Amino acid sequence: MMAKNKEPRPPSYAVSVVGLSGTEKDKGNCGVGKSCLCNRFVRSKADEYYPEHTSVLSTIDFGGRVVNNDHFLYWGDITQNGEDGIECRIHVIEQTEFIDDQTFLPHRSTNLQPYIKRAAASKLQSAEKLMYICTDQLGLEQDFEQKQMPEGKLSIDGFLLCIDVSQGCNRKFDDQLKFVNNLYVQLSKSKKPIIIAATKCDECVDHYLREVQAFASNKKNLVVVETSARFNVNVETCFTALVQMMDKTRGKPKIIPYLDAYKTQRQLVVTATDKFEKLVQTVRDYHATWKTVSNKLKNHPDYEEYINLEGTKKAKNTFSKHIEQLKQEHIRKRKEEYINALPRALNTLLSNLDEIEPLSWSEALKVMEKRPDFQSCFVVLEKTPWDETDHIDKVNDRRIPFDLLTTLEAEKVYQNHVQHLISEKRRVEMKERFKKTLEKIQFISPGQPWEEVLCFVMEDEAFKYITDADSKEVYGRHQREIVEKAKEEFQEMLFEHSELFYDLDLNATPSTDKMSEIHAVLSEEPRYKALQKLAPDRESLLLKHIGFVYHPTKETCLSGQNCMDIKVEELLANSLLQLDHGRSNLYHDSANIDKINLFILGKDGLAQELANEIRTQSTDDEYALDGKIYELDLRPVDAKSPYLLTQLWTSAFKPHGCFCVFNSIESLNFIGECIAKIRAEASQIRRDKYMASLSFTLILANQRDSVSKNLPILRHQGQQLANKLQCPFVDVPAGTYPRKFNETQIKQALRGVLEAVKHNFDVVSPVPTIKDLSEADLRIVMCAMCGDPFSVDLILSPFLDSHSCSAAQAGQNNSLMLDKIIGEKRRRIQITILSYHSSIGVRKDELVHGYILVYSAKRKASMGMLRAFLSEVQDTIPVQLVAVTDSQADFFENVAIKELMTEGEHIATEITAKFTALYSLSQYHRQTEVFTLFFSDVLEKKNMIESSYMSDSTRESTHTSEDVFPRSPRGGSLDYNYPDSEDDAEGPPPYSPIGDDVRLLPAPSDRSKYRLDLEGNEYPIHSTPVNCHDHERNHKVPPPIKPKPLVPRTNVKKLDPNLLKTIEAGIGKNPRKQPCRLPAAPAEDTDQSDNYAEPIDTIYKHKGFADDIYAVPDDSQNRPIKVRNSIVINTQGEEENGFSDRVAKGHGERRPSKYKYKSKTLFSKAKSYYRRTHSDASDDEAFTTSKTKRKGRHRGSEEDPLLSPVETWKGGIDNPAITSDQELDDKKMKKKPHKVKEDKKPKKKTKTFNPPIRRNWDSNYFGMPLQDLVTPEKPIPLFVEKCVQFIEDTGLCTEGLYRVSGNKTDQDNIQKQFDQDHNISLESMGVTVNAVAGALKAFFADLPDPLVPYSLHQELLETSKIMDKAERLHELKEIVKKFHPVNYDVFRYIITHLNRVSQQYKTNFMTADNLSICFWPTLMRPDFENREFLSTTKIHQSVIETFIQQCQFFFYNGEIVEAPNPVACQPPPSNAVQMVEPMVPLQLPPPLQPQLIQSQLPADPLGII
Repeated sequence: MMAKNKEPRPPSYAVSVVGLSGTEKDKGNCGVGKSCLCNRFVRSKADEYYPEHTSVLSTIDFGGRVVNNDHFLYWGDITQNGEDGIECRIHVIEQTEFIDDQTFLPHRSTNLQPYIKRAAASKLQSAEKLMYICTDQLGLEQDFEQKQMPEGKLSIDGFLLCIDVSQGCNRKFDDQLKFVNNLYVQLSKSKKPIIIAATKCDECVDHYLREVQAFASNKKNLVVVETSARFNVNVETCFTALVQMMDKTRGKPKIIPYLDAYKTQRQLVVTATDKFEKLVQTVRDYHATWKTVSNKLKNHPDYEEYINLEGTKKAKNTFSKHIEQLKQEHIRKRKEEYINALPRALNTLLSNLDEIEPLSWSEALKVMEKRPDFQSCFVVLEKTPWDETDHIDKVNDRRIPFDLLTTLEAEKVYQNHVQHLISEKRRVEMKERFKKTLEKIQFISPGQPWEEVLCFVMEDEAFKYITDADSKEVYGRHQREIVEKAKEEFQEMLFEHSELFYDLDLNATPSTDKMSEIHAVLSEEPRYKALQKLAPDRESLLLKHIGFVYHPTKETCLSGQNCMDIKVEELLANSLLQLDHGRSNLYHDSANIDKINLFILGKDGLAQELANEIRTQSTDDEYALDGKIYELDLRPVDAKSPYLLTQLWTSAFKPHGCFCVFNSIESLNFIGECIAKIRAEASQIRRDKYMASLSFTLILANQRDSVSKNLPILRHQGQQLANKLQCPFVDVPAGTYPRKFNETQIKQALRGVLEAVKHNFDVVSPVPTIKDLSEADLRIVMCAMCGDPFSVDLILSPFLDSHSCSAAQAGQNNSLMLDKIIGEKRRRIQITILSYHSSIGVRKDELVHGYILVYSAKRKASMGMLRAFLSEVQDTIPVQLVAVTDSQADFFENVAIKELMTEGEHIATEITAKFTALYSLSQYHRQTEVFTLFFSDVLEKKNMIESSYMSDSTRESTHTSEDVFPRSPRGGSLDYNYPDSEDDAEGPPPYSPIGDDVRLLPAPSDRSKYRLDLEGNEYPIHSTPVNCHDHERNHKVPPPIKPKPLVPRTNVKKLDPNLLKTIEAGIGKNPRKQPCRLPAAPAEDTDQSDNYAEPIDTIYKHKGFADDIYAVPDDSQNRPIKVRNSIVINTQGEEENGFSDRVAKGHGERRPSKYKYKSKTLFSKAKSYYRRTHSDASDDEAFTTSKTKRKGRHRGSEEDPLLSPVETWKGGIDNPAITSDQELDDKKMKKKPHKVKEDKKPKKKTKTFNPPIRRNWDSNYFGMPLQDLVTPEKPIPLFVEKCVQFIEDTGLCTEGLYRVSGNKTDQDNIQKQFDQDHNISLESMGVTVNAVAGALKAFFADLPDPLVPYSLHQELLETSKIMDKAERLHELKEIVKKFHPVNYDVFRYIITHLNRVSQQYKTNFMTADNLSICFWPTLMRPDFENREFLSTTKIHQSVIETFIQQCQFFFYNGEIVEAPNPVACQPPPSNAVQMVEPMVPLQLPPPLQPQLIQSQLPADPLGII
């Protein structure tokens, strides 16, 4: 039963391999191949195949267990699967005859029969006989596999008869065949199957094989198999055929002829070889070893197959060949690298042609060895040649082996090097000759194409010698030189014609007529014509110059780093610092203070950090400051401490000053509250007479983390608080510092404390009159032209070389103080040194007692700028003109210098001004005495100047034709990004071109006349009823940049967003705010049909007021006064303050004139420009007419053409002061009554709102209907596509995208260039992302009809009121489908773009909410003149916001976005009084919806005002 369950054993067969055997005499000197045939069949792997098997054995080997005294070998067994899948085991026996190595006779064995009889035996027996493997096994059986013949006996089932068909070795084939015939006879007697194996067919003799086949054919069922054991051909086939004869159940194998079988086998080997070679080629390091690689590849099938077929030895040889190839390839590449690097080494060491031209290569080698740079280019190896050393492996050593230079290749490189130097020398000479030839050709103009010049130089010898590329390169260099020179001359020409540009209004766009006038004047200039072929570049330079006139800052200065403001700041910073170290300050000699008690106030550990920093810079609590040692006693206190007031002032500790440190809006808010408490405590308790005068110093801590982007805001807020407190503000110095506090900050704060102590204790100082360092008796502005050919040190030396010179107050980087005795007293004179472009903002906005106007006598442009500036200076302000040149001899030797100096002296004579000259080679004129007479003159006229200044400010604040809307001071907006208007028609808002650093505030001695407003700015005050102040706030319109931090009032109407442009126009006019100022009626000559909102919307309105009535402040009895388009002044107020009476009479008094009306030279120069396009009157007539016309009339732009507001949408202006057309003035006068009458009866407008045209050029693209700009193939306008593509490729993450204004000039330039060439690349123009964004918005603003049709506005507004979100969105989706197909495609495109922008809100801070605020007026373009619109502005904005947020839903069948943008949905702060961190002005949305942001701003958080 158990036997049945066992698996059947495979059948087993024993095959006896027989053939010719015996002594060498019988078989020859080699066998017939029986052993090789058995070896290949039993162990077919190449590594297990042994081609040599000997039959000559010693007696010991013959008696060993392998041979076992038998004349047969047991080769072992092999399990074989047939083609039919039947498995069998084959035992292989080889019948042979072993020869004694001593007698060379067969060994004697137990079977003494001859070989023929013995080979035919079917029963074999040999106890413990071991399997034979190879000859080496004999005697070393223990080192090989030991396998016994099963049971010591075998029964033979078939015979394999081997016949050698090769040439044989000393053996006749006939004798072999005869032996085989006898053997076959004996074998056949056993009745066992027989197969003939024709061996060694790879060396086959054809007729031998034919004889064997003939022999077999004569026998019954005798098959011949052609085999080759060496190549493993048909070996397995012959054994398989024999097994089939033994087992008839098996399929008969196919006997394949040798050649066919050989081809099959060789193909198998070739395939395996190819695969193995590819495998080996993956090795790229010639240092690899066979052992390492074989271990990595041993499990790879391709590797195993090749090893089985060809063996390890061949595989190793193949690998070795590959490694050698890699090495040789590496050496070849290194040699190629060295040869290629040799020319560079020769250029370094042997670059002098004159030196090496006569030298041979061997001589040149000796010269190179002596060069100092030899070791850096070459390496001398100890062993040679270099390719047999380890240097080939030093891939990082690029030095050339010196022994390589002895090769022919290196010598050839040297010869080529010499020839190259010769040809290069000749080529350079010819290029220079050709360059000189071009310079001699006068008609070559800037921008002239090479093709136009080619025909004139074709016969030139140098041109013929050099290549076309060289000639074009030389011509291009020549063109760059003449173009650069022409552009510089063109720019200089523009400055020479400064009067032509400086009547342009600040931040306005010049009108078409004005641009035509500019071109008409400049076209007469040869320097203008020189750029005729570069008209776009010329236009760009002109627009850039005009842009500089609009935005005259040191950052936009056309002189770059040669800007006078930059140079002055650098010089003063160094010179005044040396002065401070070179001599002791005032308080050093005047105040005997050795110990300073400091109270340090801060929040969240900031106070302690500052105290630690001060102690770090101290030695044993002693601090060195300006050459003196002070003992410091520091008391840091946290602002949150409940014991703040008790710790501040004790009997043992009386502070000399208090440092207040902050690093955030929140900490600044705490500081403000603490200071308010301290001051309130001081005023109530009066603990000490000095406590009330305790000095505070605000210190801004350096930002070292991500909040550093708020640094401009913190700086601005800190400066405002410092202004309110009248205390110093210590800013973070420029540069990068690892700590929160810098040594410069600490020293600056300590100096402020010492100055305050000196002032408070009235310590007698060396100066006769004691004044605060910020006070000044006179304020003088010195103006100089940027880029003038003299050093700043020259014009400042009269001041810096004086012993009475000192630094101005902190923050005024371009000012200095002079202490001079003028008359009988010592006076403090503040000198502010500015460029002319920076002085323009000071000329109108600030109180200046005198001007020192410097110009270079070597430069016409310098005189031109002086004339343009001086023309607009009021004639009450004294002026000194200063001409600068090298020496007095220049006046007599140089005609141009003589003319400019004469002109300057002539102008000074005409206006009764001082004139002097500074000579760089003279020391006398560098003394302060040069300006002594001028200072005396200024001092005499000081009262008149200040009275005129105050009168002018008063007149501006009350005149009916100016500045209806008050504004913040110019400098107050510098640190904020100005939001875009609805169409970006205007550039950034007007601002002080010199910033807060040089703002000239009234002296403390004059501050009794001024009051601080909520931003810390000063304005004149007069006696006013007590209750007037509250209503005064109601009449202040928030400035366009940052709303005023007013306490919210329920009855105050918010700022109409469309007043922005009106405010922009008026913002450049009046820098001060007047208390209780009366709102003026609209200007008589203002067209009310323009896009301006009614001023009534911005003024506090009592109940019962009619819409057409302007509200004004209450009178002294708290009674509101009503006026209709006119000013009604309370008579009691007139009696009380004496101010309104002056205002009422303002039309009759004579105002100060300007110097251009006193100087015929100045007036005639300005008039000459105007006359070229407007008038034929003579200079004398115009000069006289203008003087008579000025009396008794106020001209809107006569004050300052650069700063006077105009209707910005109507283009630029021309200076009316120059106009001599009396009829034009009369017409304007006649219009006034008519306009007032119309205002009394306003009519409801029914016409469609038409936007103003912002372009000042004709365009066949911009302003055209949308349908004319698209096609069915291209449904999006090309300009829109280009802009969107540019923005998304380069600036999608730009902070404030679409909110921050781009440069207006660049926006216009983009559209102009596109007008000329629709294929223009925005990337090649080098414009900013903000400029492209502005141009894109301007495109939509210029469309005749808005992108969102007017006809659907009402539906959109009504749908937006639906409460259910899903229903509202589906309704909006249906309305969008009603768009015209063209509008729909473009609207979908732009909304999709805005959606992509909003997705980057974390970096660009532009959420869907912010984008909608910026874009909805452009896309919907509502009628701003309709008052009903004011109540729906938020709905308009929310519609566009919804489209942006739900873009995928509306246009791409996406899902509704449930979660709104987290940034866009921040709730307003609950406490309107507390300053919070999110209140960052840089991130505020544009003021189209001031009610959205007004609640976020604190209302006087410090409670100080």
